[in-house]
This record gives sequence, structure tokens and C-alpha cells, in this order.
Amino acid sequence: MIATALALLADALVIIGVLIMTVAVYGAFRMPDIYTRLHATSKAVFLGVISILLASVVTGQRAIIYRVVLIGIFLILTTPVSAHAIARAAYLRDERMRTPGAVDESGHDLPADPDG
Repeated sequence: MIATALALLADALVIIGVLIMTVAVYGAFRMPDIYTRLHATSKAVFLGVISILLASVVTGQRAIIYRVVLIGIFLILTTPVSAHAIARAAYLRDERMRTPGAVDESGHDLPADPDG
């Protein structure tokens, strides 16, 4: 009975993780600029992968749980850093925000938007 419940929980976590990552892929194509794309993908992919990692914990095997914990810690540390590095590079290349109503509060004047 408990084994069946754990298997269903693991399946549900995998499905939730895949759905969250699918939303992230959709966000990467749908969002208008690099900054909103980064927001959608970094948050959603992180949550999706963590959900799948939690499904791996259900196995109860110590070796798998240790690996999952290490992968989770690695993601917690690297996802925000990589998203920040990509956003900073886009900002330094004068990539403008294309989101309607976006305001640049940096105090720096960016060149005029060539698209519009």
C-alpha cells in the first residue's frame, strides 16, 4: 500500500516537473525580451528540476538521495548566478527591454530602440 502511494507520488512529481519545464519553454518563445525570458526560464526550470529530483528521493536509496541533494544544491547555487550573468551581459550590450510599459531605473540612458 505504501509502495503504491510512493510510486504515485513519484509519478505525480515527475509530471508536475515536466509541466513546469514545458511552461518555461513556452515562456522562452513567448516573452518579448531577454530579461523576461530569463525570468520565466530560470525560475520554472529550477522548480521543474527540483520536482523531478524529489521524485528520485522517493526511491529511498541512499546513493540516489545523496546525488539528488548534491544536484539540488548545485542548482540552487548556479541557476541565479547564471541568469544574472546572462542578464548583465545583455545589459552591457545595451539590450533594451521590449516589455510594454517597461521602465529602465538604472539611471543610464540606453540608445534608442532600433525596432521601434
